[in-house]
Amino acid sequence: DGDVKKALALIAKADVLVEGFRPGVTERLGLGPDVCHAENPALVYARMTGWGQNGPLSKAAGHDINYIALAGALDAIGTKSSGPVPPLNLVGDFGGGGMLVAYGICAALLPAKISGKGSVIDAAMLDGAALLMAMPFGLKAQGLWPSGRGNNLLDGGAPFYGTYKTSDEKWVAVGAIEEPFWQALIQALELDAEVLKHRMDRTYWPQITALIGEKIASETLGHWEARFEDFDACFAPVLSMDQVADHPHSAERRVFQLVDGVTQPAPAPRFNGMVPDVAPTDVTAVGYQSVLSGWS
Repeated sequence: DGDVKKALALIAKADVLVEGFRPGVTERLGLGPDVCHAENPALVYARMTGWGQNGPLSKAAGHDINYIALAGALDAIGTKSSGPVPPLNLVGDFGGGGMLVAYGICAALLPAKISGKGSVIDAAMLDGAALLMAMPFGLKAQGLWPSGRGNNLLDGGAPFYGTYKTSDEKWVAVGAIEEPFWQALIQALELDAEVLKHRMDRTYWPQITALIGEKIASETLGHWEARFEDFDACFAPVLSMDQVADHPHSAERRVFQLVDGVTQPAPAPRFNGMVPDVAPTDVTAVGYQSVLSGWS
């Protein structure tokens, strides 16, 4: 009871509470939404889970890969010859999870400040991953996403949106969807075969992909980087985590920063043109009284 009272004393002065337990845990601890809102009616109570607060799987264990599997995202990622390929844990944990709960918190804070009434956010990684699939679902409804990995506009099926290997076993990424970029691409590659006129016809995609792949495979990555400097063709080298900080564009923008000898992505987005520094991590234990006095 003493610890619950301490927690509620902090909650009474907080704008937001974020909890990531399975449904029902905070209620069992005596810190559920009703109890917290009795102490602080304007509190934004954000609940972060994989499956959501209700449903047959709500209390089941899971990880990013499981949530995106049920959202349709995992099935859509991969090549024709591969099974579903996990996109790290970017789609469920971060894109459909952390970023959407942060967005929900921002959306809830304004009305809470105006009305004095908070809200409860049910942020499920399953829901978020499904939402991130809105565009593929829309394309599918239009008949533009026939299904099957590696057969579609944005999954590497189209010859103008995918990756190609160079002669030195490196890779380049091509995203020349729109016609001006496509024309720049084939000009840079010095290709003029008649089949290139049929780039939007899926029946020609394997042939065009082979043509572009053979050309890119004939030269090194360095050659193509130099070649494409004069062409606005949606071209980029595929860089490893060991290489990204040295790219001229990222270096000028300080997209990556060195902190205690460790390369880390810088905070984003940026506000008012300021280049943010990576905040130092302080894992020093802070006493309850110190926190409470700091918020008073």
